[in-house]
Order: sequence, then C-alpha cells, then structure tokens
Amino acid sequence: MAVRRSRRSTRFAPDFDPDFGDRALGHARHDIVIGRWQGVRDLLCDTGDDWSLRTHRLRLLSHAAAGSTAVEAWRAAEPDSPDAAVLRAATEVVRVFNQAIAVGRGTAVDRARLDATVMACLGAADARPADPMPWVSLLTVARLYEGGVGRAELRRWWDELRRRDPHNLEGHVQLLRYWSARWHGTHGSMYDFARDAAGAAPPGSPLPVLVQIARVEEYRYIVDAGRGQGPVRGFDQHWKHELAATEVRRTWERWLGGRPPGQVRPEEVEPLNYLTHAACYAGLPEVHGQLFGLLEARASWAPWAYTGEPAEQFTRWRGGTARATS
Repeated sequence: MAVRRSRRSTRFAPDFDPDFGDRALGHARHDIVIGRWQGVRDLLCDTGDDWSLRTHRLRLLSHAAAGSTAVEAWRAAEPDSPDAAVLRAATEVVRVFNQAIAVGRGTAVDRARLDATVMACLGAADARPADPMPWVSLLTVARLYEGGVGRAELRRWWDELRRRDPHNLEGHVQLLRYWSARWHGTHGSMYDFARDAAGAAPPGSPLPVLVQIARVEEYRYIVDAGRGQGPVRGFDQHWKHELAATEVRRTWERWLGGRPPGQVRPEEVEPLNYLTHAACYAGLPEVHGQLFGLLEARASWAPWAYTGEPAEQFTRWRGGTARATS
C-alpha cells in the first residue's frame, strides 16, 4: 500500500499558478483581496521600468483589483501617485470588459462608460509619461467601441506605445485581437499584423509567437461560429499544415534559438505555452520536447482550454515527449 501511495505521489501534475511563479505578485494580489493597497504600491515601485515585467504584473493586478475597492483606496490615500493612476486605468478597462461580458456579445457597451475609461487611461499616461501600460490599456478598450475607433486615433495610440516600448508583447497582442475577425478585422488583417511584427522583431524577442496566438484566435472564431453544429469541416489541418509547422519552427528559432540556460521569467510562461501548444498540435516533438523542458510544470490556462481540458492536454503531450526521449 505504501508503494502505491508513493507512485501516486510522483505522478506529474501541471502547475497552473495564476501568478506564473511570481511570488511577489502573489503577495500583492492577496493584499488586494483583503483590501490592502500598500503591497501593490511597493511591488510596482520595486518593478521599476522593466516594462515587460511591469506590463505583465499590471495586467494581472488589474484583474484582481476589478472586484475590489483597493485601487480606489490607494488613489484616495495617494492622489498624486502615478502608479495608482496607471493601475486604476487598467482596472477600469477590466471592469468595462466584465460589463460587456455580462450584457452579452453583440450588445453595445455604454459609450459614456467607454469614453470615461479612455479618459482615465489618458490621465494615467500624463501621470507617468514614460510608461507603456496606459497605451496598452487604450489598445485593449478600443475593441469595445461599436465599429472600433477611428484609424487616426488607433494609430496614435499604437505609435505612443511603440515610442515607449517598441516590442511590448501585451500591446501587440491587444492590437492583434483588435484586427481579428472576432472584433474589427479579418483573419487576413490579423495574420498580416502578426507576421509583420514577427518579421521586424529582434532575435530573442517573444514577438514571433504572435503568429501562433493568431492561429488560436482564428480557431476560436471558427469554433464559436459553428457551435452546436458538430465538428467544423475541413478544419482538422488548421494546426499542422506546412505553413503552420514552418511558422512554429521559425518562432522557436527567432525567439529561443541560442537561448542561454536560465529560469523562465513569469511574463514568458503564457507565451511559451502558446508556442508549446502550437508545436504539439503541429506534430513537432523535436520542438515541443525542448519547450516542455523549459517550462517544466509551468502551465497556463490559455491556449490549452480552447482545445480541450487544459491539465489533460498538457500532461498527455508532455508525457508523450518524456517517453519519446527516455
């Protein structure tokens, strides 16, 4: 009996840590839950101008803050804090998206509420001029405007983001979704944007994974459109046709080729899961084997949840890789 318990205890289980291994972020998010804001302030101060990590942390903090009054308490206590202004703007974006989800897709969100959210983002940009996050927030909320926002306005927001952080992954992801068929574009416009950004990215940048994120967005659109009608015909090769497989290899080489050994950063976990998912479904064990080696047990809900049960898929594909290399 003891032997059986020992075997069960060593079975692999993916780690869907909502903080992606970032303990400091976890402590700050716990503070928000109990109504404290001081830990959030200290975390953002310690993060400094590491834009990649800062954008990632602010995104997750805003989701935690959306259901509490912690950010309003911080603003009341320190009305001149630039970080509080930036987090409040990001939080308002999450709240307005939550409202849009509540009323249902296809129902217009109150225009005055959207405009107020935009003004909060612009105010945050004035409060902390070097920070890319307010412009990421603007590119996010732009999706909710009926018919989108004007091209000149969208271009200005995009240019302001790139002036501050030209390779900001989260900002690129938000504009990719804006140009997707699920929102204000087409599959073609989305892929054009993703491939242009990937092609212009310097070696070691995660931006090439935009192509794999675009493939997930197309899949979600097709599945949603055919919901209730059974399997989508002719879609079985979506992940594994020649172009899809080539682009997985290209992303691996441009982003991770020659990468020195080292721990995966918290902000890399989700995009690495997108690439791992794509490599698995493209049938490229030589790629996903190395990716699982980088990730170890670190899993993210997206994109696995779009193609089945996340833990089952992550475990199954990782197990197949381990058997193939043993």
